[in-house]
Amino acid sequence: MIFPSFSIIIPIFNEKKNIVGLLKKIIPLMRGLKYEIIIIDDSSTDGSQNVIEKFIENKRYIKLIKRTKYPRDLSLSCIEGFEKSKNKLILVMDGDGQHHPKYIKRMVKKMRNQNIDFVIGTRNLFSVKFEGLSFLRKTSSQLIIILINFLFGNITKDPMSGFFIFRKKIYLENKHKLFKKGYKILFDLITSKKNLSISDIDIKFLRRNKGQSKMSFKIIFILVFQIIFKLVKK
Repeated sequence: MIFPSFSIIIPIFNEKKNIVGLLKKIIPLMRGLKYEIIIIDDSSTDGSQNVIEKFIENKRYIKLIKRTKYPRDLSLSCIEGFEKSKNKLILVMDGDGQHHPKYIKRMVKKMRNQNIDFVIGTRNLFSVKFEGLSFLRKTSSQLIIILINFLFGNITKDPMSGFFIFRKKIYLENKHKLFKKGYKILFDLITSKKNLSISDIDIKFLRRNKGQSKMSFKIIFILVFQIIFKLVKK
């Protein structure tokens, strides 16, 4: 079975306690595959860069990009990774360990077999058994997903997922249409072009073991502006 080459983009900020553990999980699962890992550190203040540099010594397939531009922003970090990636397929995942890398191969395989634009790792946020987020975050995410699906159609079960793989050409051809701010780069991408072919794959969203969530009212405020921006561009 021949898998296409792909780039794994991991945007981080203050994930010293999580990022190396994540990389140690990814690497064994990628044996036999052609890939690169690009970590974009958004000016961490906890020493993340030091532990990453030590771990990736002699690992040429892992690159660390130190983002120094302000403001700090996950979408801008991802975009910098897109620009630096060398493969036609790009996979995005969080650096906090809540996305298990065991799903990566399945997502790449689905992209290859179905010849589609996106495969999205979807959290079943509406399940009573979902435990990956606090009650407040889960409820607010549910409401935002309902709103997005009402305004833009049911493009995917989880338009706010941070775990997905897509064709780089989608970004290159539509980057002038992107909002380019905030923490929801997937929503930005899937609403940049009509009639994209998208497939969901259910994942178990894990609890964060170490560190703190980056969610804040500022992020929600930016997301509201992003939705308005997308409606105007629609």
